[in-house]
Amino acid sequence: MPKEYRTIQEVAGPLMLVRDVENVAFDELGEIELMNGEKRRCRVLEIDEGNALVQLFENSTGLNLESSKVRFLGRTMELGVSEDMLSRVFDGLGRPIDNGPEILPDERRDVNGLPMNPAARAYPEEFIQTGVSAIDGLNTLVRGQKLPIFSASGLPHAKLAAQIARQAKVRGTSEQFAVVFAAMGITFEESNDFVESFRETGAIDRTVLFMNLANDPAVERIATPRMALTAAEYLAFEKGMHVLVILTDITNYADALREVSAARKEVPGRRGYPGYMYTDLASLYERAGRQKGKKGSITMIPILTMPEDDKTHPIPDLTGYITEGQIILSRDLYRRGIEPPIDVLPSLSRLKDKGIGEGKTRADHANTMNQLFAAYARGKDAKELMMILGEAALTEIDKLYAKFADEFEQQYINQGYRADRSIEETLDIGWDLLRILPRTELKRIKDEFLDKYYAK
Repeated sequence: MPKEYRTIQEVAGPLMLVRDVENVAFDELGEIELMNGEKRRCRVLEIDEGNALVQLFENSTGLNLESSKVRFLGRTMELGVSEDMLSRVFDGLGRPIDNGPEILPDERRDVNGLPMNPAARAYPEEFIQTGVSAIDGLNTLVRGQKLPIFSASGLPHAKLAAQIARQAKVRGTSEQFAVVFAAMGITFEESNDFVESFRETGAIDRTVLFMNLANDPAVERIATPRMALTAAEYLAFEKGMHVLVILTDITNYADALREVSAARKEVPGRRGYPGYMYTDLASLYERAGRQKGKKGSITMIPILTMPEDDKTHPIPDLTGYITEGQIILSRDLYRRGIEPPIDVLPSLSRLKDKGIGEGKTRADHANTMNQLFAAYARGKDAKELMMILGEAALTEIDKLYAKFADEFEQQYINQGYRADRSIEETLDIGWDLLRILPRTELKRIKDEFLDKYYAK
């Protein structure tokens, strides 16, 4: 039996100081028993000459310093993993909240995971189809990649996240595919919408959901993505599945990190976030990837809302350093009713060239992608010129480009949250749009593809 301590000295917010402890280690789990027999969980944050600073998972209401007992469990936070987790809904600490039975685990894993040896990583290069044209056609997602979505307050990133989770697939029928979806600091309504949207399309059968609500403790929010990634690592590297991990919203996670850091009276870094936030985010993001000799893979889409729509805010800034690109949502497109409002020009998938082409998507993909980017950029310039100088100032070819930009937004980007387009459909829509322009303007496409597709 673990030794019991009745030496709680003080409680401040989510933190508690326990004196005269022995053989207690950093990050160890503990259990507090109140007078009425209620038990609450805690975790060791700091050890200093027999004094342990612990962090409570629940609130500290009703804690009596004299009569409450603390025992340390001799293990770090673990998650019991099994294939039975698919189609289940858990809270942020991995406890079932869907009225289903407890999971009988195949094994218990430390939620902090182990860093992947860089030499054991395999290069991401297989295409994942999300069914969203602006991603598949122009900012292609590749198996094993980390591709964040940068959103802003009030934009429909939750709908886009649910759409990708429902529709994402690895092409080729024999590959097992699963989604691990972790939501942090969301409202009950949002949580309900996510679960219902997965249930009604049947996507829940291959999905594991972790839901941490806005009224749950900050400490639980810090554990939620680690729970999700532990489940993903098991499914990917033990069960050989291709797993897509969607984490929303990383901003709520970072705010929880700041809250706990402030309670510990640590020296704050930029905008009050702890100085180790880069390391902390990297310890999450770097758990994605492919391993040599293992069939499965983990692909990650973290979603974050940029405070004040600011790309230079520490959270998007640090995320951009660690991940391979970003999908940016635009307030302007959202106001104009374009769904999903993906702003393709500043968006970037750094690995897109590796996942497209003959045998992966289609041979004409790279050429048409470059041409669509170039034509849309020129079309937007033409529209700006038109607003300043009037339509009469535009040449005929500029007017065609302006028309192209409008049609591109309406037909290519604006597909709604229910349309699931195959990569062939996306490429064909691209060709329909390119026919607005004369063939002589399509300088980025090889003649063989123009002969095959342009004249159709």
